[in-house]
Amino acid sequence: MSDVLQTLLDRGFIQQCTDPEALSRLLAQERVVFYCGFDATATSLHCGSLMPIMAMAHLQRAGHFPIALIGGGTTMVGDPSGKTEMRKMLTPEEIERNGRGILSQLQRFLQLDGERGLFLNNADWLLPLNYIQFLRDVGRHFRVNEMLKSEAYRLRMEREDGLSFIEFNYQILQAYDFMVLARDRDCRLQIGGDDQWGNIVAGVDLTRRMLGKQVFGMTFPLLTTARGEKMGKTNRGAIWLDAERTPPYEFYQYWINTDDRDVERFLAFFTFLPMDEVRRLGRLEGADIRIAKETLAYEVTKLTHGQEEADRAREASRAAFGGGGEDLSAMPATPVPVSRLQEGIPIIDLLCETGLAKSRSDARRLVLQGGAYVNDEQVPGLEATVGTADVRDGAVLLRAGKKKYHRVVAQD
Repeated sequence: MSDVLQTLLDRGFIQQCTDPEALSRLLAQERVVFYCGFDATATSLHCGSLMPIMAMAHLQRAGHFPIALIGGGTTMVGDPSGKTEMRKMLTPEEIERNGRGILSQLQRFLQLDGERGLFLNNADWLLPLNYIQFLRDVGRHFRVNEMLKSEAYRLRMEREDGLSFIEFNYQILQAYDFMVLARDRDCRLQIGGDDQWGNIVAGVDLTRRMLGKQVFGMTFPLLTTARGEKMGKTNRGAIWLDAERTPPYEFYQYWINTDDRDVERFLAFFTFLPMDEVRRLGRLEGADIRIAKETLAYEVTKLTHGQEEADRAREASRAAFGGGGEDLSAMPATPVPVSRLQEGIPIIDLLCETGLAKSRSDARRLVLQGGAYVNDEQVPGLEATVGTADVRDGAVLLRAGKKKYHRVVAQD
């Protein structure tokens, strides 16, 4: 087996693969052009996208050539895979803006300079298509009864809203992408999440039928945490790779709060640490597991936001949780005029303003259950206020529960 395929296997990346023996030989013998698609449905990717990104980075580090394909065309259709309802239709301008944001994030992990990797947009070949010609040349290779066996289609067909005709075309378009890249860029491998298996296999088959060329597909497991939660999701929403949508400190805290049972596999997936080190950290128990979690949080934050932000997030986290750090500047903060503090701000209002509580009723419940803290002292009751006497080094430290911190910064 090729070294990089063995690396991906050892780290748990591979869920399914078409003809793994032939793919292993190919990866061992030559530089392979491969691609992964990202639909431009938002200005940022989220943590769930790190799985294919890290796999792409491993392949590129092994000398292979990545194509990051933004779905400027397919995003206008909408992928039904894993979706319980039809996606919102986006304008071309929104899709272009989203694509620029996604490119900037991918470039932190991959070299997409044209020599070592590429960033392409499938709108370049999908939007000019002649519909009748496309049906004659491409559509004739697909059988509806086979397409309906796809889990993505089957699940949607079982719902009351059903599957729209525009979404039904998605698999054909993604398969066409693979054929075009195989024809024009000698692309031999497509990778993606396991919910894409049907689409990827369709592309493998279409390329064989239209070009007489063997290409390969490989998928990764769809991650859920040990608690059964979808990877990268919290009760406050998605954990984004964009620092403006999820600040580096909050990003860091997401990883340091990883369930003990997930630490080893997340270190394998989301860092480049050698597997011997991953296994050593994964064996830590009791209080020592905090070391493994801090390593995970630091390494992922460094890859996503750079070393400086990772250093600041780690220092702020250590300071907040009594680990000896002193710099809290990376922690989420809300400026408040000194004049308001002089009057005294009701704790219920402040918990809502800082986002530590979603609503006033949520804030009241937090206080009554003993989960609200000011400077690590439990809030005594609903009538409590925060004033100038609570300011320490120019700020007040609020906490909700054990893990959610926020600084209220006094401003003149």
